Amino acid sequence: MKNYNVGVIGATGMVGQRFITLLADHPWFKLKVLAASERSAGKTYREAVGAKWAMKTPLPEWVGDMVVKDAVKDMQDIAFEVDFVFCAVDMPSDQIVALEQGYAKLECPVVSNNKEHRYYADVPMLIPECNSEHIAVIETQRRRLGTKRGFVAVKPNCSIQSYVPALHPLRGYGLKAVLACNYQAISGAGKTFETWPEMVDNLIPFIKGEEQKSEVEPMKIWGEVKDGVIVPAERPLITTQCLRVPVSDGHTSAVFVKFDKKPSKEEILKAWAEFKGEPQRLELPSAPKQFINYFEDDNRPQAKLDRDLEGGMAVSVGRLREDTLFDYKFVCLSHNTLRGAAGGGVLAAELLAAKGCFD
Repeated sequence: MKNYNVGVIGATGMVGQRFITLLADHPWFKLKVLAASERSAGKTYREAVGAKWAMKTPLPEWVGDMVVKDAVKDMQDIAFEVDFVFCAVDMPSDQIVALEQGYAKLECPVVSNNKEHRYYADVPMLIPECNSEHIAVIETQRRRLGTKRGFVAVKPNCSIQSYVPALHPLRGYGLKAVLACNYQAISGAGKTFETWPEMVDNLIPFIKGEEQKSEVEPMKIWGEVKDGVIVPAERPLITTQCLRVPVSDGHTSAVFVKFDKKPSKEEILKAWAEFKGEPQRLELPSAPKQFINYFEDDNRPQAKLDRDLEGGMAVSVGRLREDTLFDYKFVCLSHNTLRGAAGGGVLAAELLAAKGCFD
């Protein structure tokens, strides 16, 4: 695989920081540019991020010495310097659309962590193990944008990336109805316990926008490519609740599912154990060898014990049992800033690179 020069737009935020930790020693992607808002531009990254560095691993010295560019004003220079960018910015929605399409129109592909392009029918929203075929719509998007190389690809919301992978191998039994209660870590809000002490010994039963995303985005993931665009699936019926809980990292979902044709417990466990997606077949650098991991112990998965499984890129499942209202219920867990955010973005970029989308 050839090497690619990459940039991180929104480098000082928590997801941007996570991108930096994942790219510092990446075998394919060389971190070339860091960009952020006007107030950070011109400073070294060490000066710009300061005490906001929230990662457990130290800031690499050479990254700290990099000078931060202005994500908007330096757009043309950045696009010339890199092969593609990762984007995780905190800006008004219309400005994010303009920013990401601006890079794409400069023939610089964008792999985005932001929500603004997720519902465009010609923008792939990738959980790489589940819907790699959606990459096909990039050609339609390029025609719309008038580009030869530039495009935008996105990753879905972190809230769905524990339970959608667990449901995906079971679609052959006909997913009829799904109820998912998501218990979301504070890092999903870009916070730590030091910056959000109100979350200690607390639970907040509402996270703005999360329930809508949790119910709508799986339908695009499970959609079909028709006439060059993604047509969302019509089933299953999904309802969710999303709660913020006092956990640093790791989103947990309690899932209830009803099937058209109810499988046995053994069939479900076999489907999870044997499931492999395109990242596993291609042996992509960030792909977990075992994507879905089932725990027999009723006390697992636990965020503190299991969120870092396979570098935080695997999904953990437990407590599969029959239900009185639905057919089955189970619990699943994924690392929200790794699999659910920056790690999922890096894996998506690896898939796009392996498929020649950056060439």
